[in-house]
Amino acid sequence: QVQLVESGGGLVQPGGSLRLSCAASGIILSINHMGWYRQAPGKERELVGVITRGGNTTYGDSVKGRFTISRDNAKNVVYLQMNSLKPEDTAVYYCMMFGMNYWGKGTLVTVSS
Repeated sequence: QVQLVESGGGLVQPGGSLRLSCAASGIILSINHMGWYRQAPGKERELVGVITRGGNTTYGDSVKGRFTISRDNAKNVVYLQMNSLKPEDTAVYYCMMFGMNYWGKGTLVTVSS
């Protein structure tokens, strides 16, 4: 009954912003590191960033300085704030819990005029 559900994807113009959410049920998110991944058509799945149990964050080079991961423990939700979006950011975005290898089903982000 453990589920991770991503939401917040959609169409955004280049240079715009979008916030994705990863809501958990059946498990407490803060017990493990949480990762955001993305996969664009024809490309390998890419690590976007990680938030640790202690709340520290790391990011992939392609999004560093533009994306921010945060967590609301009370709501059991992890967020991915995406700013200065580029067409190259177009992908399906997934959240994942490290350790147990729980994955969400993904949410599509399309960056286009």
